[in-house]
Amino acid sequence: MVEAGVRTALAERVARLSGCEVKPGEPLAPLTSVRVGGAAEALVRPRSPEALVSLLNLARDEGVPVSILGGGANTLVGDGGVPGITVKLPSDLFPEVADVGAEDGRLTLGAGAAIVRLINLMRGNALVGAEFLAGIPGTLGGAVAMNAGTKNGEAFRAIEAVEVATADGVGWLTKAEIPHAYRHSELPPGGVVTRVRFLLRKGDVQASKAAMDADLGYRKRTQPLSQPNFGSVFTNPPGDHAGRLIEVVGLKGHTLGRAQVSTLHANWIVNLGGATARDVLGLVTLMQQRVREETGVVMKPEVKRVGEFLP
Repeated sequence: MVEAGVRTALAERVARLSGCEVKPGEPLAPLTSVRVGGAAEALVRPRSPEALVSLLNLARDEGVPVSILGGGANTLVGDGGVPGITVKLPSDLFPEVADVGAEDGRLTLGAGAAIVRLINLMRGNALVGAEFLAGIPGTLGGAVAMNAGTKNGEAFRAIEAVEVATADGVGWLTKAEIPHAYRHSELPPGGVVTRVRFLLRKGDVQASKAAMDADLGYRKRTQPLSQPNFGSVFTNPPGDHAGRLIEVVGLKGHTLGRAQVSTLHANWIVNLGGATARDVLGLVTLMQQRVREETGVVMKPEVKRVGEFLP
C-alpha cells in the first residue's frame, strides 16, 4: 500500500503542472460501479488536452505508472489502492459537436462523457445507428477501450475515429488504425482516449427509440442493475454463454464475504454492502476454476483489474 508521504510527494509534483487538479489519497471505491477498492496515490483531472500531455510526459520521464479511470463500470480496484497517477477525464473537457447532413451525421464527444450523452445527442439530431450502446454504463473512453456493446452490436460499429493523447501529443486515429475485436481494442502504448467521433445515419427515430426501450427493459429484467456491480464478469466463449456455464456448475447465488454471484444473472457479481476487492476477486477466481474443471472451458475475464490486490 502507498504511504501517505509518498502520495503527497507525487501530488506536489503533479500540482506544479498547469491545468491539473490533483487529489492525493483519493478513495476510488465511490468512483466505481461495484463500490470496492482502495485509494489512488494521486487522482488527477486534467483540464485541457495540453495538461494531459504534460501529465503523461511527467509520468514517462519519472517512470510513474498511469491508470485510466472512466466511469468505473468495468473496473475492479484492488484493496491496496492504485500506485502512481490515476487519470480521470472531466465529462465537460470537450464540447459536444454535431455535424449533420441530409443522410448521415458525425457526432463528436469527449471521452469523459457518459455513454448516455451520445444516445441523447443521437436522438436530438434524428440519427440512428448506436442503439446497442443505450443503457450501458460508463464513459465513451471506456467504451472505446473495451469495444463495449451487447448482443446487438459493439462500439466500433458506430465509431469513425478516435482522438488519442500520448506523452508526444494529441492526434486522431481512424477506426481502421485501431485493431479491435470482441470486447477489446489496441490503443497506442500509453495512449489515453480524449475524444470519439461517431458516424451515424438518418433513420426511423421512433423505431430506434422502441428498440432502445425494449433492450433496456430486457436488461432490467435479466441483470442486477439495481445493485452495485461492474457488469459482465467474463466474455462469452465462442458458441456459448458465460452465465450459463457458471449456473451449470452451481455457482449462481454463491457468496464470498459480502460479494455474491448474482441470483438474477450468473455472469454478474454484486456487492451486497461492504464487499472488498478480495471478496470479488475470490469469486472471479472460483468461477473461472470451477467452470474450467467441470466443463473444460477457459473463461476470459472482461473486467479490468487496477492497482494492488491484497492476499
